[in-house]
Parts: sequence; structure tokens; C-alpha cells
Amino acid sequence: MLIFVFVSSCTETANKKQLPEEKASSQGHLIIKKPGASFNDTIIVNAKSAVFYNPDSLQLVKIKSINEKNIFDMITHDCHYQMQNAREVIKKYWPRIKIIETSRARYLLFVKEDKSLKCIDLNDKNDICGLYLFDRKKDPVLADMPNINTVLGFYFSK
Repeated sequence: MLIFVFVSSCTETANKKQLPEEKASSQGHLIIKKPGASFNDTIIVNAKSAVFYNPDSLQLVKIKSINEKNIFDMITHDCHYQMQNAREVIKKYWPRIKIIETSRARYLLFVKEDKSLKCIDLNDKNDICGLYLFDRKKDPVLADMPNINTVLGFYFSK
């Protein structure tokens, strides 16, 4: 049963029409969509967790090729330090939260206490890195890493 639900929830998202990688905004600026993942793997999350995601190596090469060097350097620098800080805060103040790292998965499948599922397609996220918080009672939430101290308290305490 779980496999059937998993396959239907994640493949339904995968079959949606892909947006073009580039399109013009209403102001005439070019909006660049993050390239899709090289993998179609799924991480199953069924515990109170903090799930960090990064691009895979081929995806990172594509991201680098569509950005100016200084923009790419800034984005990767920000990701590195925001994730490092978030990991340290979680380990120090929330040690019971399991930390999961992924760069080789396209989908995150969250299994809630009531056995309902929430599937997230990371190709739909235009950030090259991020952090999902999950407590099994509520839907997972994409965390604001610069405000990790506050976000952790609000999400896991309520």
C-alpha cells in the first residue's frame, strides 16, 4: 500500500509539464530556472528531522554555467555558511532532531504519524540549497536558514 501511494504521489509530480529554463519577467529581466536534478531518487523521511538538500554534481555544473562567476560564488558561499550555521544550531539546541543530508535525490517523501504522505519535488524549488523541517505531526516546512533559531522554536514547539 505504501509503495503504491509513494509511486502515485511522486510520479504525478514528475509528469507535470516542465517550465522553460528561461523566460522574460514583466519588467523585461531574464528569469533563470534552476536546472533539474540528474537523479530521480527519493528520500523517505519518517522521523523528526531536518533535511538539508544541495544540488548534485552535474546540476551544480549546469547552475555554474548559467550564472556569472561572482553570482555563482555568492550563492554557493551563502548556502555553505547558512547550512553550516543551521547544522550547528540544530546539534547544539535541538539534538533529538535527526539531520539528513541529500544531494542525490529529486524527491523528499515525508511520512506523517497518521501515515499520510507529503512528496516534495526539489526541481520545483529554485534555490540551490535548502532545509526542510519535519516533526511527523505537521506538513514539512521550508526553513528560513538565516533565522534558524526562531524557525526551529516556532515549528517544533507548537
